[in-house]
Amino acid sequence: MSRRGLLGMAALGAGAVALSACAGPATASSGASSATANTDGPDFSGVTPATTITFWSNHPGNSEDVTKQIIAKFKDATGITVNLVTAGSTYEDVAQKFQTAQAGGTLPDVVVFSDVWWFRYFMQDSIIPLTSVLKAADVDTSDYREGLFADYQYKGAQYAVPWARSTPLFYYNKKHWSAAGLPDRAPATWDEFAEWAPKLQAANNGTQYVYEHPALADYAGWTLQNILWGYGSGWSAKDSFDITCDSDASVKALQYVQDSVYKGKWAGVASTSGTDDMAAGAISATLGSTGSLVGVQKTAAGKFEVGVGFLPGGPVTKSPVCPTGGSGVGIPKKIPAANQLAAAKFIGFLTNPENTVAFSAATGYMPVRKSADVTSLLAKNPLIGTAIKQLEVTRTQDYARVFLPGADQEMAKSVAQIVTKEADVKSTMTALRSTLENIFNTQVKSHI
Repeated sequence: MSRRGLLGMAALGAGAVALSACAGPATASSGASSATANTDGPDFSGVTPATTITFWSNHPGNSEDVTKQIIAKFKDATGITVNLVTAGSTYEDVAQKFQTAQAGGTLPDVVVFSDVWWFRYFMQDSIIPLTSVLKAADVDTSDYREGLFADYQYKGAQYAVPWARSTPLFYYNKKHWSAAGLPDRAPATWDEFAEWAPKLQAANNGTQYVYEHPALADYAGWTLQNILWGYGSGWSAKDSFDITCDSDASVKALQYVQDSVYKGKWAGVASTSGTDDMAAGAISATLGSTGSLVGVQKTAAGKFEVGVGFLPGGPVTKSPVCPTGGSGVGIPKKIPAANQLAAAKFIGFLTNPENTVAFSAATGYMPVRKSADVTSLLAKNPLIGTAIKQLEVTRTQDYARVFLPGADQEMAKSVAQIVTKEADVKSTMTALRSTLENIFNTQVKSHI
């Protein structure tokens, strides 16, 4: 079965499950079956766009200011007013607010959601397929980067447009690197970094740690795919629901992570944000979203120069070992057609070639349009070029993380046992495998 076919079946399995374990809303909905019948979306013949709409966002990458600037330009160009509403600080916050609004509250006209969360909305039958409305709004969808645009497709229908899209980057303190006599680059492999760590410790003894693993609750399932893939494994097999988190290769990968904390004693675990700690000079390196790039540079300015690089590889695989991430924007179903059409016009404008460059310059997220002229962007901030280049060597995220409801938090809990309580890696991963297989067997398997 193709990735898209399996992806859709996984969404069906997740549809009737409460997602309290994911800190998000329930997805049970009597409209779930009708959602699968959607194709291009409603007919917008004869529809006149509304003059005022609302956009719900959590402002990923501290993007509120640049979004407001784009909104002002949109009003000048079209006469349409967009009211920007802070719907929470996380994607989960937005999801909960959106879920509550389905029960009778005031819905937004444009809503932000991550490349994982849109499946929940799809299963509620609470968002529309976008093909017809984007065509009616004269949005050139052929210009979006294919991989990013395809992340929101199911059975030929398009449910979102990429907006704040990212990959993890390897961030490092160039001043610390120089003091340790290291080459000005990210390590090619995690083994190489383990060799560098004692040099960084010796040269920069004022730092809390050489490296911080990103905060587990938000990043464990996402960024640790990099190390698992480098060791030739993953949370699950590539493009498969075959759970492999307790394979010999996975255990070796996560043993490396545990050893970095307890044996080598050169790594810690971020309590909230590894990139914030790195920007403050408390640590020498971490992994973080490209969306953190500009903020890190601003914080570190005057103290040290920030370096970034591709994610390190492992002993088995050096590339591709980087997952994509980030968010897109979509349109609710239960709003007037006039609002939906205005929303589509705004989405096209928000993500057009000029504005995707402005958004990238302000945040560090990826330009989502192929025709975007990134010359000025790279001249102003060459480090963004590293993020753009890494986009060409990314890998689709593991099914076990993306498609099994609640799996991401189960992964975070298990990794926490390993790196904060020094739990046995093999037995912890065996227990996680049992949990993930149970989720698959009880909630997904019957729908494949």
